[in-house]
Parts: sequence; structure tokens; C-alpha cells
Amino acid sequence: MKTKNMIIAIVAVAVVIILAGFFVPKLVEPEQASKPAYWPTDGWQTSTPEEQGISSVKLAEAIEEIQKQNIPVNSLLIIRNGMMLLDAYFYNPYDGEYPHDLASVTKSIMTTLIGIAAGQGKIDLDKPILSYFPDRTIANLDESKEMITVRNLAGMVNGLESGCRAGDEPTIQAMTSTSDWVQHALDRKMVQEPGKLFCYDSPGMHLLSAILQESTGMTALEFARQYLFEPLGIKEATWEGDPQGYTRGWGDLHLKPQDVAKIGFLFLNQGNWDGQQVVPADWVEEALKAQVSAGDDDYGYGWWISDSSYGAVGRGGQRMYIVPSLDAIVVTTGGGFEYDQIDPYISASVIDPENPLPANPEGVAQLDAALDALVKPLPTLTGVDASETIQKISEKTYTFEPNPAMLKSATLDFSDPAEAIFYLDLLGKEVTWKIGLDGQYRLSPEGALQRGYWRDDQTFVIEFFDVVLDTRVFTFTDDQVVVDAPEMTIEGRMENP
Repeated sequence: MKTKNMIIAIVAVAVVIILAGFFVPKLVEPEQASKPAYWPTDGWQTSTPEEQGISSVKLAEAIEEIQKQNIPVNSLLIIRNGMMLLDAYFYNPYDGEYPHDLASVTKSIMTTLIGIAAGQGKIDLDKPILSYFPDRTIANLDESKEMITVRNLAGMVNGLESGCRAGDEPTIQAMTSTSDWVQHALDRKMVQEPGKLFCYDSPGMHLLSAILQESTGMTALEFARQYLFEPLGIKEATWEGDPQGYTRGWGDLHLKPQDVAKIGFLFLNQGNWDGQQVVPADWVEEALKAQVSAGDDDYGYGWWISDSSYGAVGRGGQRMYIVPSLDAIVVTTGGGFEYDQIDPYISASVIDPENPLPANPEGVAQLDAALDALVKPLPTLTGVDASETIQKISEKTYTFEPNPAMLKSATLDFSDPAEAIFYLDLLGKEVTWKIGLDGQYRLSPEGALQRGYWRDDQTFVIEFFDVVLDTRVFTFTDDQVVVDAPEMTIEGRMENP
């Protein structure tokens, strides 16, 4: 590994590192890509892999191997030099037509919104966070809690009690099981001096959303639509709120993969988009610096940092990685995979990052055939005739005892044979679920896809897709309903049977 050529070969593999989630804790100095030949506001232009130094044959073989091994990749998107060379969708029902749950990739976008608001003078990054909540009485108040700044939240060094990276899910559940998530996040004990030690903390990111709303009068979703999504041509986004209406700052933003890549392209160009400085350049620079060591990784402001790339990472395989030196962006979505599972197959496709490869029409045809083979019809749902039960329960309201899902009531409408409608009082707000009865999915306000069928004359099953495919099972007996959902069972009773 001492010759110059072998060093170049190692650099060629760097395009893989952007996907791997394996970071070396060093400082990334952001570098701007060459001035784009166009801006993908209205969509990405495409090229063959060979034009970007990548083998279409090897990409085809990678796609075939991922399928053969049933690795739950939902999508894989590769952009190089501003050109889209691969846009693959692997998993029914996800075909790229709907926004996908980004999980904790959301955190990188949440901090970006904070940077935009700071650039507008609406947020002071070094102001104590408690000053943004003057009407709240905060528990466990001490001098160290009064020192926490907005910058500390963005850098995951807030010092509040948390399960950190290994225990983040229980930490989220502890917050979301309360009626006021922001209050819970603020009331936690201090366990470290703020600004010192990294602790991956989703409730801290939710506080950023509340601070943004308190400072601007707009929810994080509203602010993002006006100041981030609209300039980039991002038209479809869903992002749930908490019981008080604060957008979930730590996760659950849904975007299409091609739109996620636009945010990567924005950062490649230091926050500039077609002549407009959407994100302040100084925020981009600071956000992409290693602000704190995070074990084997480094962390900036919402971004994971390595010596050659930076990235946004979410559970289940949600990824966006950017390699400035290669002018490359890779976006993945998934239902529970690690990139190491597909790394060997993708890395083999990287041939020459410096120069285009000779045209290979046969290879492109092979890749197109591999992509076409991914397109499969939805499996049909075979249900039974439950007309007697439907007549009894349709347009009736069921009320529920207190439960972890915070479902208070549900009114079920089966009057349309193609589509059921559930009107829910969920998390203290009214939500409408449309559920396809014709075998096709419907999109919920939260970004999930849903379709349903009658398993027997008392049991209605909803197929629910959001990162992974699972079910909600409604069992009706007399004037009662039992709802079986992942990790919980909820019982309800019909009003005025």
C-alpha cells in the first residue's frame, strides 16, 4: 500500500464510506463543490454510472444480490457531480412516490432550521434555553440547568439525564408517555455540566423544535416549508407534532429520497441554492466541524463527522452521506439493515473516481433490467364478508381507557366499500386515517401507508407501513373492541350501542 496508484485505489473506495456509517473522529473542513451546471429544484438530471466512474454491471449485480439475500433496503439513491446515476426502490409498498420516514436523519434537518433562524436573528445560539420558556415552572432547577444553551442542544452536550445513544428509545418513550413532552424534557435532572460530554438525546432535539416555534411563531414544519423546502423545490413533506403542537424535533420527518438528496446538495454548496443563501455559510461550516467526540465518531451540530465525509443517520437504514472531495451524495432508506450488509457489493462498482469509464450500453441495459425486476405488483389481500359487523360498527364511536398510544376515541366509517375512514382523537388532537379496502395503500397525515381487510367476521386487520411493515388488529365483540398494536393492546367500548 505504498505506491501512489494503490493510494488512489483506496481513495476510490471513499464513495463507499459515505454509506457505511463508519466514522473516524477527525475534523472535516467543508469544501464547496464546483459551481453546479444546473440546480435540481425541479428534479435531478440523470447520467449513466460509467459517466461518473462507476460500473453499471457491478451496480446491477449489487441490486440482484441485495434482493437474493432479502436485505430490507427500501431505496438506494446515488448522486455524483450533480447527476443522479442510481434511483432504486426495493420494497413493496415503498416505491418512492410517497415521502419516507427519515427517523433521526430528521435531527440534521432540525439543526439546519435552527441555523437558518439564527441567521435571521430570531434565535441566539448562546442564549440559555430556559429563557425561551418564561411561563413554565421547571423541575430540578439548578445553576447547571440554567447554563444550557441552544448550541448545547444542537451539539448533544446538554448534560440532562438521558439514556444517551444506547438508551435513546426508552428515553423517547418516557417523554412520549407524558401529556406534555416539552415539559418532561425540561424537567429532567442534570447529570453533567453542559457543553462537556456527548450524549445522544432525542428529547433535547425536541426542545430545539419548541424553541424554534417560541421564537418564530411557526412550527418547525411550517418554518421548514417556507425557508428550506420551498427554495429547494421540496413539495411533499409530513412531520408529526406532539400533544401541544410542537413538531417532533428528533424524528419522524417524511421526505422523498430525491428531496433528501437536495438537502445534501445544499450543504455541498455551503448553504447556497441557485444564488440564494438558504442556510448561512458560517452555520454550515460550524455544523460540519467535529464539535465533540462521540465515542468512535465525532459530532457537529446535528451531523456525524469523519475525515472524508459527513452524514445524517437514522435507525433502520435511513442515511444521507456526503463526500465533498468526490462531489457525491448517497441516500438510503430501509426497514432495518446495516450498510455493512451491502457494502461489499456496492464497493465493487466504484472503478475510477477521477475519470469517466467507457460507455457500456450492455451494462446499462443489465442495470435497467435489474431495476425493472424490483417492480412487483402488490400482493392481494383476501378478506371475508363481514357485512353484519360492518353494519353494526360503521359510524360508531369507541372510547378508550388511558393508554400508551394516547388514543381517546375512534369513530369508524365503513360506508365506502373501497376505503374505510377512522376519525381518531389521538395525542389530544383529531386525526383522520384513510385505509384502502381495495388492496391499495392510502397515505395517513403522519406519513404512514395503510390498507386493510377482514380476516374473519369480527377481526379487521390494517397493514401499516412506516419504515417497516406491521399490523393493527381490531377485534370486535358485542359493544367492545380490542386493538392489538406493536408492544401494546388497547381496549375500547362503543358509545350508545
